[in-house]
Amino acid sequence: MCGIAGIFHWATPKPVDPARVERMCDALAHRGPDGAGVWTAPGVALGHRRLSIIDLAGSPQPMASVDGRAMLVFNGEIYNYRELRRELAGLGAQFATEGDSETILAAWQQWGVDCLPRLHGMFAFALYDQPTRRLLLARDRLGVKPLFTAQLSDGGVAFASELKGLLAHPLLRREIDPLAVEDYLAWGYVPDHRSILTGVEKLPAGHYRLLEHGREPGPPVQWWDVSFAERSKGSTADLGARLLHHLREGVTSRMTADVPLGAFLSGGVDSSSVVALMAESSPDPVTTCSIGFDVSGYDESAYARMVAEKFATRHHERLVSPDDFEAIDQLAGIFDEPFADASALPTLRVCALAREQVTVALSGDGADEALAGYRRQAFQLREDRVRALLPAGLRAPLFGTAGRLYPKADWAPRPLRAKTTLQSLGASSELGYARALAICGPELRDSLYSDDFRKLRGDYRAEDPLVALMRNAPARTGLDRAQYADLKFWLPGDILTKVDRTSMAVSLEAREPLLDHRLIEFAATLPEGMRIRGRQGKWLMKQVMRRHLSDEVLFRPKMGFVTPIAAWLRGPLAAEARGVAASGALARTGWFDGARLRAVAEAHITGRSDHSRLIWQLLMLERSLARLGAG
Repeated sequence: MCGIAGIFHWATPKPVDPARVERMCDALAHRGPDGAGVWTAPGVALGHRRLSIIDLAGSPQPMASVDGRAMLVFNGEIYNYRELRRELAGLGAQFATEGDSETILAAWQQWGVDCLPRLHGMFAFALYDQPTRRLLLARDRLGVKPLFTAQLSDGGVAFASELKGLLAHPLLRREIDPLAVEDYLAWGYVPDHRSILTGVEKLPAGHYRLLEHGREPGPPVQWWDVSFAERSKGSTADLGARLLHHLREGVTSRMTADVPLGAFLSGGVDSSSVVALMAESSPDPVTTCSIGFDVSGYDESAYARMVAEKFATRHHERLVSPDDFEAIDQLAGIFDEPFADASALPTLRVCALAREQVTVALSGDGADEALAGYRRQAFQLREDRVRALLPAGLRAPLFGTAGRLYPKADWAPRPLRAKTTLQSLGASSELGYARALAICGPELRDSLYSDDFRKLRGDYRAEDPLVALMRNAPARTGLDRAQYADLKFWLPGDILTKVDRTSMAVSLEAREPLLDHRLIEFAATLPEGMRIRGRQGKWLMKQVMRRHLSDEVLFRPKMGFVTPIAAWLRGPLAAEARGVAASGALARTGWFDGARLRAVAEAHITGRSDHSRLIWQLLMLERSLARLGAG
């Protein structure tokens, strides 16, 4: 795992100052503490920071092809590189190292951009082809590894693994994009179609850009997508056997490393499944790490210990408490953009714990998106059945009016909290799912904004891109479209951003075996009843894992990796909640109604409403703006 950065002058191939790229790479030193390098040629510079995982001594970067005609900087792992090396050697390729980086160079020289579908793994890389004077920027299928780009005022295109790499360049504009603020308030993160800074872009997952000297850069090109349009046929036993094969393949392919390797273990279905399959194929005990909380209702550590004991792992655990709130400034620095998934805090802590033991850790991320494990997906399935009973012309006014009139009852038992459901049923399937996914719905956002910010935002609404994505999805049903949105929108923007930044902050490589693309593609073809049955999500996965895990682990209510932030903000962190309305950075923007923010904080502290996620959002936005120094 590494950090990459560079500059490409497409209009005029003028010299690039290597010191600038060195500074960009220095900002990414946490991603690669084991080595650094910069390569330059007329109009291009590539920089690299290395965390050694495979071929520890033999694969320094930037790396040249054997013939010296291509140069590469690469962040990630190619899990099928040995098979590719054998195939390429049979076609005449020669190799000077034992690692996966050189395989990318040889694959490019053999197949051009058609090499991308042959690469199985997580990656973001920049490859400069000297004979054609072209630069290839590419990102893996699901967006496990990030890549930011920006057009500079001097005509150059800069790229880096994180925004902080671009921020190290003196010509980068630091102007906030107001539409990114709208997106952030809705989702709690800035999605991949936008950046917090105007002029900065993220290369989308499963896309590449090919830049060429003398030619204006074109838009990203999609090279991979997942389709929910087909259905696999077969018995439960047959489909279960195929799913288990893909699960095993995803896990075992990610256990290759020349450094110590372990796993995150929360005690939930996904991480427990990964640990079970690791233990099945490993001759040595697996190293596992977990995090507990000082609020019992959020603490899964007992289940993690149960799984650790079953598989005789070398288990390590640590407690997270309100004192860890002091890490909020550290989190703002890690993410650069505002990022309000409160589980980033325990994720950072478990990554730090893991790094004390190993250099690579396998996670359980991805199964909820691929196999329908989120409660909101089951709701979507049931709500679409209700939508099908009534025409939109009748349903919208009936449920829409009921939703507006129904009180928001965060204090009530869950079956009585019907406001969101009624609002969702009054909307289209796609907009209903957008409401389910959002932290802060359109009505609440509008009530927070100042008149000036509403003018800046104009007609744009954060839900618009998600609704368009779902409507254009290669899918059959509302559940298909919801899962497609989770894989293409939520997963790269929230889950994978969280894991990448927190793991890389402590120089730990995190791998996601349940995001093996073969598993994802197969899961997308499963009949709906194999994904959700009754109220049970990930139904087929739970059935096939019964031979490895107890029903107590598989079928207990889903908790998710969450923090007790609501209780903290009513207790030890109440002063922080009250202070958000008076925040200097937020007040200076003029974006928000201060009186409304104060009312939100008081409603949460007194227990009338649960605004914990919104308050956490505002706290993280305030810290991020202060660090960015943007205007």
